[in-house]
Amino acid sequence: LRGEITCKRYVSTINSTPGGDTRFARMATSVGRHMACLAASRGACVTRVGGRGFAAATLVSSSAPAGLGQRGALLGGSGNVRWAAVASSSSSSSSGAVERRRSGHLPTPGGGPGGGRRPFIVEAGKKGFAELLGNLAAPKAEGDFQGRPRLTKGKVSAKQHVPAGIGKPPYADTGFLPDMNERIQVNDAEGIVKMRAAGLLAAQVLDYADSIIKPGITTDYIDRMVHKMIIDAGAYPSPLNYGGFPKSVCTSLNECICHGIPDTTELVEGDIINVDVTVYLNGHHGDTSRTIHVGKVTDVVAKLVEVTDRALNAAIAICGPGVPVRKIGAVIHAIADEAGLGVVEKFVGHGVGQEFHSGPTVRHHRNNEPGELVVGQTFTIEPMLTIGRTNDRMWKDDWTAVTADGKWTAQAEHTLLITETGVEILTASPMKAAAAAAATAAADDAGAVAGGVNSTAAVKHAVSTRPAAVAPVRTRVVRIRVRRVASPSIHLSVVRRDVEPRPV
Repeated sequence: LRGEITCKRYVSTINSTPGGDTRFARMATSVGRHMACLAASRGACVTRVGGRGFAAATLVSSSAPAGLGQRGALLGGSGNVRWAAVASSSSSSSSGAVERRRSGHLPTPGGGPGGGRRPFIVEAGKKGFAELLGNLAAPKAEGDFQGRPRLTKGKVSAKQHVPAGIGKPPYADTGFLPDMNERIQVNDAEGIVKMRAAGLLAAQVLDYADSIIKPGITTDYIDRMVHKMIIDAGAYPSPLNYGGFPKSVCTSLNECICHGIPDTTELVEGDIINVDVTVYLNGHHGDTSRTIHVGKVTDVVAKLVEVTDRALNAAIAICGPGVPVRKIGAVIHAIADEAGLGVVEKFVGHGVGQEFHSGPTVRHHRNNEPGELVVGQTFTIEPMLTIGRTNDRMWKDDWTAVTADGKWTAQAEHTLLITETGVEILTASPMKAAAAAAATAAADDAGAVAGGVNSTAAVKHAVSTRPAAVAPVRTRVVRIRVRRVASPSIHLSVVRRDVEPRPV
């Protein structure tokens, strides 16, 4: 349906006759349905008059906002009334007619007892499409997902101080937003060393942020702790003053898709929060993020976070020299579809290195973007998956993007280096690697005990029965203790016991 002229072709005026012929009632009902569809294309809300046939119908147009369009109307775009509505029964006089109108748009319809033209006119309103058709219940009020109110902006404190001796990116003092350089960033040997150092620091900072997150702390507290750790390491927090961004880290809570600004908002048991850390060290950026549980979360939310992590890992696994960039999005989208989750298309991965953001544009959905990965290239993959719809609503701060329907979302991100043989994760988590090693060692020990064999006795038996001509075998038993602490560092205690079986 395009334009008022086309719309009016589908609606005509029906002249009623005394006697209430049922044919006219049926015709009026059919016209009413057409008008409902027309109203849908303009974002209108149909007002029904219960149980009474309409004697006549005509469509009257009122002023409409320019540029709203069908898509904008269906998504609840704002604007003035486009259609006005007045309805009257075929068996009642004009004085008893049921009237619904916005004041100032239409004159009162005329007509006397027994006949004449009685108008049925549709009134526009900013209503949901489901509510429009068939007396369906209106959508629930915003903010009832997981029993939580919608996020609101808290108080944002002043920017953190950066000492003069810290190396800064070009935008640090001015706050300008650099133009997006579409060229990919390919590093030489020295650049790769610096990228590894920046990536490792970013990963360590994110691990620390993970370790302090608990119910009751504020996102501003996370920012302060992250800022201190980065500065103490001699690096600059890349988000700080990038295009005027006021904080040193992005904290995106629950339905916030990305770029959440730390403030006085407190974390609550059952929340999820994405912490996005980027550091600028020795002229190179390392960028990583993770969605973290705040205490115990529901199964639905836990699945969202798990699938997001799995999608990122699967996309990383297919990377290597010559791989089309578009394949990354295809892999992520397939996993999201299988889990019944949405993929946010608006925000993308990017090149990273000496510049914070550059080509390639790494889309996380199915796409036809050109380009292939090359050796030495560094870039990010950072899928954002949603439980509900994927369209966003931007806050007035021009940074915070939240889901339009209030459903929760998760993101995971790594900085990657393409190597001769595949891909290297520059921001791999030391804390997660240590925990995985500890879990593997525990599982091995449990398996040995379950089999009725003591691991130490097994080693001694192997030593006593091994022929003297066989070269010694070096066995390493590793126990790792991970301690969560409040100071800005990750403490790992590693105890090694080396055993070299030798002939007796």
